[in-house]
Amino acid sequence: MVILGIDPGLAIVGWGVLECVQGRFRVMGYGSIQTKAGLPVEERIKQIYESMNIIIDKYKPEVMAIEELFWNTNQKTGISVAEARGVILLAAHMKGLTINEYTPLQVKQAVVGYGRAEKKQVITMVTSILKLPKPPKPDDTADALAIAICQGHAGASPLSKYYKM
Repeated sequence: MVILGIDPGLAIVGWGVLECVQGRFRVMGYGSIQTKAGLPVEERIKQIYESMNIIIDKYKPEVMAIEELFWNTNQKTGISVAEARGVILLAAHMKGLTINEYTPLQVKQAVVGYGRAEKKQVITMVTSILKLPKPPKPDDTADALAIAICQGHAGASPLSKYYKM
């Protein structure tokens, strides 16, 4: 299974593509989509949408795993992330991908074994699990790879055939 992991954002969208076969991962690619502050929001989400289509066309994932929207105290930031997340979901849907959503707690539990793990622990485990020569940058990219790992573990579970993850 080829998995596209996404850490959504308006300024930075982290992405990572993993092939997962019987719980073993092979890194196909990873990076970030970055949009410039000061551009109109509609231009930024257009850039995200177009970049997502390029990534999907290049790697041909079967599944997209994306982090659920987490509302913190800044609602304005949450709304802009939701707008970016919307075009990401649209791009995946239009390309026929299965879409699964995971909470930050689920991702940390799958990657570190502890749902309240610190970001540094997640980055260290992602680097180790995927046998990367150095931690992925920016952190959003490491988060996207962690989300893809979470999907790989969920998809490899015998329960996955009974439940949509």
